[in-house]
Amino acid sequence: MFSSHAAPFESPRDKVPLIELRGISKQFGNTRVLDRIDFSLNAGEAIAIIGPSGTGKSTILRIIAGLLAADEGEIWVGGQKRLGLIEDAPDPLGIGMVFQQAALFDSLTVAENVGFLLYQHSRLSRREIKRLVSEALAMVGLPDVSNSYPAELSGGMRKRVSFARAVMSNPHKPTDRPSLLLYDEPTAGLDPIASTVIEDLIREIHSGQACSSYLIVTHQESTIRRTADWVVFLHAGRVQWFGRVDEIDSTDNPFVRQFFSAQVEGPIHVAG
Repeated sequence: MFSSHAAPFESPRDKVPLIELRGISKQFGNTRVLDRIDFSLNAGEAIAIIGPSGTGKSTILRIIAGLLAADEGEIWVGGQKRLGLIEDAPDPLGIGMVFQQAALFDSLTVAENVGFLLYQHSRLSRREIKRLVSEALAMVGLPDVSNSYPAELSGGMRKRVSFARAVMSNPHKPTDRPSLLLYDEPTAGLDPIASTVIEDLIREIHSGQACSSYLIVTHQESTIRRTADWVVFLHAGRVQWFGRVDEIDSTDNPFVRQFFSAQVEGPIHVAG
């Protein structure tokens, strides 16, 4: 599924991955953030991308979402090579993204935030959009906040609103429905109880009909263990370890052992 300087991992479960990155590199200034990464994700997979800060985790999400161009390599979506960014041509499958800070419009109500894309880019009636918004908010456990503004909600509630927005789609255009969700630090800054609510919600969305697959970037151990089936450890732009989440405690990989034991000594060097 994920490799660097090696043959791509081949999954026997699907002949055509949802997403495939071939030799992806990205550099910002003099820093090479990603170094010839090969990556594939198949339908039904839940993968956590972990590692120290500044090692390219969020960069991978933005490249997959089509928001950022790679310097080198190819991106294949649903078996088709992507040319340019998502704004240049639609992908054959829907990809939704949940940003770390929820990225809601403060001047719009919750309902207007959740239904924003449908209001802007569909011919659905306001009544139908309102019904779809209500269903999405009920799915994330917030049926009574439609008329509230983001500033009136807790951090955990804003995160859930952003989940509802990410799964919104036009029912008359099935290809718009996200087949893949990308989560960028969905539990960052939340207390343990709020984090548990978000973690449970991610699993519910994954196991339900809203979305079958997801990638999640996180530093939080509970989120890694409770939301992912597979784990990719990224450091210095390369994959240092790939395995199942239940292998975290048994692997002898020095990067994983240092990360989860919070030791200062090891291959990960902490500045300053």
